[in-house]
Amino acid sequence: MEKQQRYAEWMLLAVAVVWGTSYGMAKQAVLFYPVVGFLFIRFLLTFVLLLPTLRLCWRQALPPGLILGSVLLAIFLCETYGVALTSASNAAFLISLCVVLTPFVEWLMFRQRPETSVFIAAAVSLCGAMLLVGGTQIEMNKGDLLVLGAALLRALMVCLTKKMTQHRNVPALALTAVQTGVVASGSLVVLLVTEHGIPALPESTLFWGPTLYLVLFCTLFAFFAQNYAVKRTSPTRASLLMGSEPLFGALFAVLWLQESLTPAAWLGGLLIVAASLWATRPVKRHPELSAVMEKTD
Repeated sequence: MEKQQRYAEWMLLAVAVVWGTSYGMAKQAVLFYPVVGFLFIRFLLTFVLLLPTLRLCWRQALPPGLILGSVLLAIFLCETYGVALTSASNAAFLISLCVVLTPFVEWLMFRQRPETSVFIAAAVSLCGAMLLVGGTQIEMNKGDLLVLGAALLRALMVCLTKKMTQHRNVPALALTAVQTGVVASGSLVVLLVTEHGIPALPESTLFWGPTLYLVLFCTLFAFFAQNYAVKRTSPTRASLLMGSEPLFGALFAVLWLQESLTPAAWLGGLLIVAASLWATRPVKRHPELSAVMEKTD
C-alpha cells in the first residue's frame, strides 16, 4: 500500500511538470484558432483515443465521469475567460490558491480534519507562488473572480474525484474518457454559440504540434494520472503536489522561452519545491484510514 501511494504521488509530480509546460504550448496554439475551439479539438482528440476503454466498463465510468467532466469543463471555461480579462501574473497567483483551498474543501466533504502539517505546507506553497509571479497586490476584477472560481473548482475536483472513486471499481482511463467527452461536448456548444459555427481548421504545424503535445501529455496522461493517484492518496497531498505547477511553468519559460526570473522568483520556486517534498514524505496513518485506503485499491 505504501509503495502504491508513493508511486501515485510521483505521478502527480509528473502531472505538475507537464501542466507547467502547457501554458506556453496553449498560448502558441490559440494564436491560430479560437480558444474554445482549441479546447474542443484538444479534448475531442483525447476522447477519440480513449473511446476503446469504454467498451466493457462504460456503465461504471459514466455516472462519476459525467459529474467530474462537468466540473472540469467549468474549470477550463473559468480559466480561459478569466485569463483573457486579467494579467497572467494575477491568474498564476489566484490559481495557486487551489493549494490553500483544498484542505478546507476536504475537511468539509470528508468530515475529517487534515493534518496540521498540510496547512503549513499549503501556506508555504502559496508564499512561494506569490514570490514566483511577483504578485503581492491584486486588484480584483471580473477576470480575477473567474480565475479564483477556477481555483475553488480545482480543489472541489480533487476532492470529488476521491469521493466518487474510492468505493467504486472505475478504471482510470475509462473515467478520463468520459470526462474528456463531456469537456469536448461542452466546448463545442460554447463554440457554436460564440462563433456561430466551427471555423476552418488551421494547417500550420505551429498549431498541431502543441495541440498534439497537450492531448498526449497534458490531457490524456495528466488526467489519467490524477484519477489514478487521487484514489490512492489524500486530496490535500495531491493538491500540494500538483500545486508545484507554477514552478515548472517558470522553469519552462526560462529554458524554452528564454524568459528570466528574479532572485525573489527563484526563492519562491524553492519554497514550492520544499512544500511538494514535504507532501511526499511518508506519513503514519491511523489503522482505520489505512484499512479504507486498502479496500479501494
